[in-house]
Amino acid sequence: MLFLAILLSAGVSYLLGSFNSAILVVRLWKHQDVREFGSHNAGLTNTLRCFGKGCAVLTLIGDLAKGIVAVFLSREICMVLDTGLTAQQDVHFIGYIAGIFAILGHVFPVYYHFKGGKGVLVGVSVFLGIDWKVFLCLIVIFAIVLVITKYVSLGSIIASACCPFVTFGFQMWQRGDLPMWYIWLNTILSALMALWVICMHHANIERLLKGTENKFSIHSNKNNEH
Repeated sequence: MLFLAILLSAGVSYLLGSFNSAILVVRLWKHQDVREFGSHNAGLTNTLRCFGKGCAVLTLIGDLAKGIVAVFLSREICMVLDTGLTAQQDVHFIGYIAGIFAILGHVFPVYYHFKGGKGVLVGVSVFLGIDWKVFLCLIVIFAIVLVITKYVSLGSIIASACCPFVTFGFQMWQRGDLPMWYIWLNTILSALMALWVICMHHANIERLLKGTENKFSIHSNKNNEH
């Protein structure tokens, strides 16, 4: 039953992640395709730059909700199928599986010809559903890097790189009776999510190295706003 729960959680999370908030919000509100503007990325930053704060806020809420709901549904699936896992194991092990496939759906959405965003917000929101302390720590790291450098992409990359280390640290702190192999498993799964997000920033990394990456601004691009 555990294997079935993993398969169902992965499938449901992928389909949920495939709903791209930026594409839906901009299409419904502005009657445009966000992928045709700015950086052509269906994500929060490009939505803010090209379509303003209103669309960006709704995109933020939608992307955060996907990760949280994916974790919640994966736990419910485990309970319904009576997998025998404890509540703590449900929220961690199955939660990470759900997170990986929610990010996969966001990056390669089946509803949008497999062209989506980079999965940063979805990945971070998964930790809000799994462990709010890890979530808070990653947000703080992201915010510090953003304030210092003004690069959203760099903040996302560094926060993602810190993800497995933060996960391992909090897992050890809250270890209780969990075996070490289980803690390492959760750490590896979180590392896979982090690596996925970093890989999706390959173009940003190239621009950062060349010094051509756009810096963050709260003001939208008036030339692209509709």
